[in-house]
Amino acid sequence: METYLLDWANLLLRWVHVITAIAWIGSSFYFVFLDNNLIRPQSPDLLEKGVDGAIWAVHGGGFYNPQKYLVAPKKIHTKLHWFYWESYSTWLSGFALFTVLYLWNACTFLIDKSLMDWSPGAAIGVALSFLVVFWMVYDLVCQAFGFRKNGELIVGVLMLAVVAFASWLACSLFAGRAAFLLVGAMIATAMSANVFFWIIPGQRKVVAAMTSGVRLDPKELALHGKRGKQRSVHNTYFTLPVIFAMLSNHYSFLYTHAHNWLVLFVMMAGGAGIRQFFVQRHGYHLGRAKNPLPWALAGVALIAAVIVALAPAERQASAAIKSVAGQQALTGATAQFPYEKVAKVLEQRCAQCHGAQVQMKNVRLDSPALVKTHAQGIYQQVVVTKQMPMNNATQITDAERALIGEWYQAGAKTD
Repeated sequence: METYLLDWANLLLRWVHVITAIAWIGSSFYFVFLDNNLIRPQSPDLLEKGVDGAIWAVHGGGFYNPQKYLVAPKKIHTKLHWFYWESYSTWLSGFALFTVLYLWNACTFLIDKSLMDWSPGAAIGVALSFLVVFWMVYDLVCQAFGFRKNGELIVGVLMLAVVAFASWLACSLFAGRAAFLLVGAMIATAMSANVFFWIIPGQRKVVAAMTSGVRLDPKELALHGKRGKQRSVHNTYFTLPVIFAMLSNHYSFLYTHAHNWLVLFVMMAGGAGIRQFFVQRHGYHLGRAKNPLPWALAGVALIAAVIVALAPAERQASAAIKSVAGQQALTGATAQFPYEKVAKVLEQRCAQCHGAQVQMKNVRLDSPALVKTHAQGIYQQVVVTKQMPMNNATQITDAERALIGEWYQAGAKTD
């Protein structure tokens, strides 16, 4: 029953997380688009009000005219809408999902004993430290170099190095699937922390100054605006790498690769390059940015390089499966395959989690009838994707995987 309830918690939290992430990313992308498309008005009344940029847009049968003030308007006539709950809800639901799936089941999903044989408590503590330490390092780098000459370039280079190191370290300590997700969660934590510690507090100080009538130092007001803009721009570059890391846990050929940390880093770098293309594209047609196409080409080239590098070589197991399939084609009948061999492998490698005592994902494999029912899933998870056994906890061999593949191709007979 516990496993069943955890599956429901996983599903519902994942649902909420995706919905809130869509809302946050959508609003982030929209405001980046606005900033790069606003045009300084020529109308005296708008300039007198302090409008620094405006744009006309049409959507859903209506016309919209967003306006951006250089510092702050003299008066806000309607309710002020704050964009922060999208960020907080995304992080909270994501952390809850990470807790339910990875921290609660640390022995199964977080720890790979072939990499590091440690206690669940130690693994959980180190995993959580990734979230905190990355934010502290990133924030320190931004404060130290962010507003210097060529500051953004320095920050970008330093953070690329930090992310590369973190990717290597996570993949050296944790199971590949968890490591990919942890790196994504690490960056996402920094994104939400940007909103919580800098963007919203700075905006609140500006609004408080407006509503109280107390004049703030113009330099201080400008600094709040510059820092908020800086962190918002960083967040938009983080977005595609984070989404890739979150989706990657469904594709074992990525996180089970011998150089999985490099795969993760290169794919995230490719995503950041593609995001840069879209950011610059917004201002390119207004003459505010250079041709962004090289960024897109660079991002695509990185992703293509990973695709080529990960292309599977012909394996003996594949040759054996093709041989069985060829025999079937020649004889016109399904070849017989002794089920006892497969049953022995399933008993040794799978029954611990899919037997009479424990039924992970409500799957039992301790009888011929149940094995027959789940034959396709066994083949997909054990032979094709190699996701099972999880982190290869039961040390199944390539020969045993090939055996299950031959059995399935031969008709998956259990009698």
